[in-house]
Amino acid sequence: MTDLTSYIPEMIATRRELHKIPEIAWTEFLTSEIVINRVRELGFKTIIGKALFNEEYAYGRVQEDIDAAQKRALSMGMSADLLQEMQGYTGCMAIWKTGKPGPVTAFRFDMDCVAVDEPHDESNEAFVGGFDSKFPGLMHACGHDAHTAMGLSFARWIHDHADELCGTIKLVFQPAEEGTKGAAGIAESGLLDDVDYFIGGHIGMAPHLHELGIITTGFLSTTKINVKYTGKPAHAGAAAEQGRNALMAACSASMQIMGIARHGQGNTGVNIGTLHAGEGRNVVPAQASMELEVRGANDQINNYMQDTALRMIKGSAESYGVECQIKIMGHATNVKSDDEMCALVRDVAEKIPGIDRVFDYAGITSSEDCSLLIQKVQSHGGKAAFFYYGCNHHGHHQSDFEIQDTESMPLGFAVFVGCLQKLNGLKA
Repeated sequence: MTDLTSYIPEMIATRRELHKIPEIAWTEFLTSEIVINRVRELGFKTIIGKALFNEEYAYGRVQEDIDAAQKRALSMGMSADLLQEMQGYTGCMAIWKTGKPGPVTAFRFDMDCVAVDEPHDESNEAFVGGFDSKFPGLMHACGHDAHTAMGLSFARWIHDHADELCGTIKLVFQPAEEGTKGAAGIAESGLLDDVDYFIGGHIGMAPHLHELGIITTGFLSTTKINVKYTGKPAHAGAAAEQGRNALMAACSASMQIMGIARHGQGNTGVNIGTLHAGEGRNVVPAQASMELEVRGANDQINNYMQDTALRMIKGSAESYGVECQIKIMGHATNVKSDDEMCALVRDVAEKIPGIDRVFDYAGITSSEDCSLLIQKVQSHGGKAAFFYYGCNHHGHHQSDFEIQDTESMPLGFAVFVGCLQKLNGLKA
């Protein structure tokens, strides 16, 4: 293994720089500027803006939030020319062509934060270190700042060792992983259609510090759904019969959806996350909105959950005489990593000093939209794998999430470098 110590200080510094400016799904303009500028300086070809996505599958974009984020980015010194070049879309694919025959290998690094308010006190390692969030209500409480920083140091390593590599390397800096919004548009863009090998990784989850878990099978397929009911207002006392009650339609749908019969062939899940309705105490509610998700052990089971929920949503609208609008806000699938890729990751990880345990990590019940990138690569015969490198956290998406970056990140970085050397390294 090449000595990687010279790359660690910049990687840690970048992670802490990014931790200060957390940006939620589809608003990662400041983060994208850092990524794009650095990989271009290194000589990577970049694909950004709408060219990175099939817009039909760019789920969950809220234009009001995107517009506000662009204004904030400009006010904080972002290049207006680059912002225009990005066309309202965050993210970047950085491509390195060695000019020598070899496979096309892709790696994915996600970029967005979560809507968690970071504590600004001595209980928080970021506050103690002076790199806590500048943005109220937003925090990198899932480690994507570490992923992006690692991807940038990986890019620098590729640049520095280009004469030792063959084939083509694609680094996917993906926006909007939270809510499973960002990967589908990249998966359907055609940009992965030539990829022979694909590797994704994430910090945390079950593996502790100095451990690595390989996702052999796992993740739940999921669909994120927004629903808007529109009825007719009326005076609740004098003319209730003239109204059409959107609130009751939403409540009826919610009760039915939470009671969907579970599938006998695999894990299922459903949750109504928000329900907002009504205009006033004495008005028949004319507006109601819901946010929900369904999950399943695989696409077939998730489709059963989704189709059943949509039938109940539409049926409730019919029952109460209201209109309904349904919008898919996110999607992910389950993962089965290829055996040969799992073996490769295991072989690399077991040789890295500081990784004391490598284990198969199966049956994970969260969802991850990197699954769609993996599925796309596997659909044309490519091979893929996903792994978790550990840290001692208190729970993802919580305000006390921490990663011990000086210990955890170098180990994950070493795995990425080692895998690339195995796949695209020139043979002696």
